[in-house]
Amino acid sequence: MQGDRVQLCPIHPEDVERLRAIRLSPSVHRWWGSPEDPAWPWDEPDTEVRAIWTEGQLVGFVQWYDNREKRYRHAGIDLFVEEPAQGIGLGRETVSLVVEHLLELGHHRITIDPAADNAAAIACYSACGFQPVGTMRKYERDNDGQGWHDGLLMEFVAEK
Repeated sequence: MQGDRVQLCPIHPEDVERLRAIRLSPSVHRWWGSPEDPAWPWDEPDTEVRAIWTEGQLVGFVQWYDNREKRYRHAGIDLFVEEPAQGIGLGRETVSLVVEHLLELGHHRITIDPAADNAAAIACYSACGFQPVGTMRKYERDNDGQGWHDGLLMEFVAEK
């Protein structure tokens, strides 16, 4: 997938070390934690994964899944970008590209679930048309494994 500044490319084995380094950087690790499965980023077989590239540099990761069961058809997105690529619209462009792709696949509802206190992510997703649905209390384990934090469920609904 190609945007104005972002390319979403298949992940190659030689990309994994760089993606792990980004994920372990403080600004990303705070929200994503360390990869628990050595097979990451291919540890969820029903999830599509892509590397986020801009200006020839690998700057992040995006994944999406889609539930094709007719009655509950929907999709979900997760992503991260390294700190120098944050706050300059690359995340917004990535989300928009994935949303467009998922709409083309026939989805009308797409969800995303940032930590409830991740204001930057929430602002990005809101700018892409996602609306808060509600707070999921004690939704995700803290990175230190000692407690839980809330998540914000957000959805994009195509009004067809």
